[in-house]
Amino acid sequence: MKAIAAIAALLLAAPAVAQETITKPITIYVAGTAGGGIDLYARLVARHLGRHIPGNPSVNVQDMPGAGGIRAANFLADSAPKDGTVLTTFPGGPLIEPLVGARNPGYDMSKFNWIGAVSRDVSLCVSWGPTPFKSIDDAKKQEMVLAGTGAGSETDTYPLILNDTIGTRFRLITGYLGSKETFMAIEGGEVHGRCGLTLSSLEASKPDWLRDHLVNVILQLGFEKNPKAGDAPLIFDLLTKEADKQLFALFLTGTAMGRPFAAPPGTPPGKVELLRKAFDATMTDPEFLADGKTMQAEISPTSGVDAQALIAKVYATPRDVVERAKKLITPAAK
Repeated sequence: MKAIAAIAALLLAAPAVAQETITKPITIYVAGTAGGGIDLYARLVARHLGRHIPGNPSVNVQDMPGAGGIRAANFLADSAPKDGTVLTTFPGGPLIEPLVGARNPGYDMSKFNWIGAVSRDVSLCVSWGPTPFKSIDDAKKQEMVLAGTGAGSETDTYPLILNDTIGTRFRLITGYLGSKETFMAIEGGEVHGRCGLTLSSLEASKPDWLRDHLVNVILQLGFEKNPKAGDAPLIFDLLTKEADKQLFALFLTGTAMGRPFAAPPGTPPGKVELLRKAFDATMTDPEFLADGKTMQAEISPTSGVDAQALIAKVYATPRDVVERAKKLITPAAK
C-alpha cells in the first residue's frame, strides 16, 4: 500500500502535459479571388473555426489568386509558417497538377497536412441561357467558347478531356484571374459558358443563375448526379471505355473532397490534430450550419484523416492513366 501511495504521489506531482493551443491569428489563404466560391466558403469557415481551437485565435482570410491555384500551393509548400497559423483552401485543379501537369509546379499535395473538406461536390458545364447550347449534344455540333482561369485549373483541363473522350468542340479562352472574372465574361457575352464550375460555388456565388434559369446546365462532372443540377447527364453515363472512366476518376478527385483545407508540410503533428478536431467540430456547429444555410452552402464534410487517405490514393494512380492525362492536357500548360 505504501508503494502504491508513493507512486500516486509521484504522478500527482508530475507536471501536467501542456495542451496544444494556438493564440496567434490564423490566416486562411484562398487560391482564388474575392467573391468566388472558394473565397465564400473560406470566409464561412473562418467565422466559426476559431472558437473551436484552444486559445481562441482570430481567423482571417486572404485571397491569393494565380495560376489556377498553383501560386497558393507553392506558398504553402515553401514559405508558409509551420506553426498551425496558416491554412490554404484550393479548387480541384492544383490537387493533381504535380501528377499530370507539363511542368513541375514545385509542390506535392500528398506532403500537405489535410485538415478536412467542407463538401462533396459535383462540377458542372454551363452555358449562358440565350446561347444556342442547351445540351451537351449542342456542344458536339458546333464550337462552344469557354472561360478558363489558368493551366492546372479544372476550367482548363475539363474541356480538353471532354473533347477527347466524348467529342465536344470546346474552345478555351484562358487567363481570367478567378471565378468572379469568368462570371463577368459569361454575363457579358465574351464566352458562351464554363466547364469546371462546382455546384456549391454556383449556389454560393450566383444563386440566381440556377434559381432564375439564367444558365443551362449541360453536363455534370462527378461520381454521382445532383438533382439540384436538373436533368443534365452525368459524365460516367456517357463513357463506355474503362480507360476513359479511370481518367475521369483521377480528375474528379476535387469533387470528392470539395473546399479542402490544408496546413503546410512540417506542421507539428500536435497542431495538425488540434486543427483537425477544430474543423470537425466546426462542421457540426449549429451556428456554422445556420450560417451555411443562409448562404446556401453545401455542407457534407470529409475529415482530415479521410482527405489525407484520398490524396494518397490519387498519388498512387497507375502510371499509364497518369501519362494519358498528361498528354491530353499539355496544351493547357503552354
